[in-house]
Amino acid sequence: MAAKKQDSRSCEIVNRKVGYRYTILQHFEAGIVLQGTEVKAFRAGSAQISDAFVRINRAGIPVLLNAHIDEYSHGTDANHMPTRLRSLLLHKSEIDKLRAGQEKEGMAIIPTHMYLKHGLVKVDIALCKGKDMRDRRRELKQRTEFREIGRAIANLCRQ
Repeated sequence: MAAKKQDSRSCEIVNRKVGYRYTILQHFEAGIVLQGTEVKAFRAGSAQISDAFVRINRAGIPVLLNAHIDEYSHGTDANHMPTRLRSLLLHKSEIDKLRAGQEKEGMAIIPTHMYLKHGLVKVDIALCKGKDMRDRRRELKQRTEFREIGRAIANLCRQ
């Protein structure tokens, strides 16, 4: 009997605030070092990365901060701490790109997705530039203009 495949979309955690707060410049896919109970809790869908960010420590290892993975409900006294530091696994060249970006003014490294890939938990992180209020307003104005143009075209097609 073949093992039952789990839908990878059911274990996807998305940071929806990234597109609103930041302009995404470059994406990286990173592995994450987790304990056994963290993987089980992630598979149960009890994780949150909306306030999380990445820093590169003095040893040159990227670390995920403020990511919250709830304690596993069926865990024992050996359960994990929900907001502990979690190391990310990247190639040296990718770490160098992130470090160069992190040192610039107004740049941040933000996780955008956490998901399962071939049974392993992966984190999609992005090198981002923070938006100011004018950029946000400009983006909202463009969205409303596109929506109005789409409505006008739909009305013309109906006639």
